[in-house]
Amino acid sequence: MDLSRRTAFKDIFNRAIDEACSICILGHVNPDGDCLGSVLSVAAYIRNRSEASAQEGKKVRVFLEEASAKFSFLPGFFEICHDPETQEGHDLCIVLDCGDLGRVGKFRSLFTSAKNSICVDHHITNEGFAGSELIEPEASSTSELVFDLFEREYVDADVARAVYTGIVHDTGVFRYSCTSAHTMRVAAECMGYGIDFGGIIDDSFFSMNGNQKLMLGKVLSDMELHLDGAVAVGYARLRDMEQFGISVKDMDGFIDELRTTRGVKAALFLYQCKNSTYKVSLRSNTDQVDVARIASEHSGGGHKRAAGCYMGPDLKADIKILVEAIEGQLKEEKQHE
Repeated sequence: MDLSRRTAFKDIFNRAIDEACSICILGHVNPDGDCLGSVLSVAAYIRNRSEASAQEGKKVRVFLEEASAKFSFLPGFFEICHDPETQEGHDLCIVLDCGDLGRVGKFRSLFTSAKNSICVDHHITNEGFAGSELIEPEASSTSELVFDLFEREYVDADVARAVYTGIVHDTGVFRYSCTSAHTMRVAAECMGYGIDFGGIIDDSFFSMNGNQKLMLGKVLSDMELHLDGAVAVGYARLRDMEQFGISVKDMDGFIDELRTTRGVKAALFLYQCKNSTYKVSLRSNTDQVDVARIASEHSGGGHKRAAGCYMGPDLKADIKILVEAIEGQLKEEKQHE
C-alpha cells in the first residue's frame, strides 16, 4: 500500500486545524461505526492538540443525526449537536466518511457557510466537493485514514478507542476484503493505548438487545433466496419495527446475518423509513458483483463489496429490480470467463 498521499495530506490537515478558531465536524446521515469513530476521534484529537499548544478559545463541535446508544461509550458521544440552527459561519468544516455533500443531510449549510473545508473519505463514488480532500477508496475505513493524519503526541486512549471502533465496523471485525496489513497495524497501535478492544467488538458490533434479536428473528424467518440461493434478501417494515419497539438506528448488523448465508454471493437488506422510503444495504461476497455500481444507479454509493441507497415505496418491485441488477452482473462476468 502506498501511503504517500496520506503523508502529503497530513501537513494540510494539521495546518488547517491550527489556523482555525472555530471548527465543525460533519459525518453522514444514519451514522454508523466508522462515521462516529472518525468524527469523534478527530474531535478528540483537535481538543488534545489545542490544549497542548495552549490555543485558548478554539471551538470544536460535532454535528450529526442521533446515533444508536450502543456507541455511547465513545468520547464526546453525548456532546454531539443534533441541531444545525444558528451554528453557521465556522472557520473550518471537516467532512468525514461522506461520498457526496448530500450525505450530510440537514447540516449542509454548515459546510457552505464555512470559510475553509476538508473532506476525508474512502468511498469510491466520492468525486470531490471540498476545498482540500483525501479520498482513498482502497482504505479500510475513514477512521484508518484520519489516524494516519494524526501526530502521535496528541493521540490518547480516547482517540484510539474511536479509531478502533470505526475500523472494526467497516471491516466487519477484520473479515472484509478491505482489511489490509496496514489496517491491522493501525488497529494494533490503537490497542497499545490500553483500550478495551474485546469489549468494543462485543458491545458495539455483536451485541443486540432482546427486541433487536426478535426483530432479527423475523427478518431471518422471512428471508428470501433468489437466483438459486446466490442472493439473500431480508426486509423490515415500519409496522414490524414498531411491534418490536425498535427504530432504524437499531438495524445495524442485520445485513451481515444475511451475507454470511452459505452459497450467497450478494445480500440485500431493506428497512422502511419515513415517507414510505426504504433504506437499502447491499453486500457482496465476490468480485463478480459490484454493489456500489448498483447503488449508484439509485443515487446511492459506497464500495464494491458494501454500498447503500434509498428506494421505495414498492418493496417487492424494488427487490425485483435489485435482484435483476445482480443477475445482470453475474451474467456479464460469466460471458467474460
